[in-house]
Amino acid sequence: MKHTIIATGLSVFAGAAMAQTPVLTVYTYDSFVPDWGAGPAIEEAFEATCECDLQWVGTGDGASMLSRLRLEGDSTEADVILGLDTNLTAAARESGLIMEHGITPEGLTVPVDWTDTHFLPFDWSHFAFVHRRELENVPGSFEELAESDISILLQDPRSSTPGLGTLMWVQTAYGDRAGEIWEGLADNIVTITPSWSDSYALFLEGEADMVMSWTTSPAYHLIAEDDPGFTTAEFSEGHYIQVEVAGIVASTDVPDLAREFMEFMISPGFQDIIPTTNWMYPAASENLPDGFEGLTVPEQALLLSPEDAAAIRDEALATWQRALSR
Repeated sequence: MKHTIIATGLSVFAGAAMAQTPVLTVYTYDSFVPDWGAGPAIEEAFEATCECDLQWVGTGDGASMLSRLRLEGDSTEADVILGLDTNLTAAARESGLIMEHGITPEGLTVPVDWTDTHFLPFDWSHFAFVHRRELENVPGSFEELAESDISILLQDPRSSTPGLGTLMWVQTAYGDRAGEIWEGLADNIVTITPSWSDSYALFLEGEADMVMSWTTSPAYHLIAEDDPGFTTAEFSEGHYIQVEVAGIVASTDVPDLAREFMEFMISPGFQDIIPTTNWMYPAASENLPDGFEGLTVPEQALLLSPEDAAAIRDEALATWQRALSR
């Protein structure tokens, strides 16, 4: 009788374990997670298809996410990381912490040929300074900005992907003159924040004339707030592109579920949510809501390959630090 009770208990326990809902943990940046971000809507849409529990973990900004993953190593709880960009993918790949996704993407609309076997794109846009339309004497280049008295807010390239993107933008556009440009901008900078969310909040509070963001950011004010009073400055040297990506963590214990999420990420169920929640262009769709047609479209686009970005990152960062410490 005692053996029967034990056997029955084991059977119930095994059944409960089999019925347990699988959990997919996704590291992402903080602005993706709140009710107003893309995360909640994507979570609801994916869970309707996967019979799983999708859990977001905010990690600060994108560059901080990679630092955290490196620190945690194989002990990380993350199954997927979402929110790096092509300036960081080479470093992430070299860490050995990201596995190949094994997916052949179709219908991508990012403005680059995509051959990355470890990462897939989910959105993109051009970096740009956002300002209110009433701002006078809007500069048309970094040089003009440096010569002006316009105040700006930037993000730290060591913790933030927009901050790193700005670093690559100046370095790509000016090369050996990058240090000179940063020295000229020093007087314009009100502060450099750890994340985009911090700097944009300060901008909306009136702390500076312009903030580093994206050409798609004014769509938020127009569509969500019915406020057409924001636009972006167009720079003659061109605008650096950000392509945001996701990858599967090599130590995941739910690789099939992680791959299912990656496939969902480039499907309409995910992509159609992006424009009016993350306020970027979708990476695998041309469906855009009213309001996007009036955005600034730079005549010239700049983008380094992941390998080239990794090769110049340390030198560009050292140049930035020297220039702003004088």
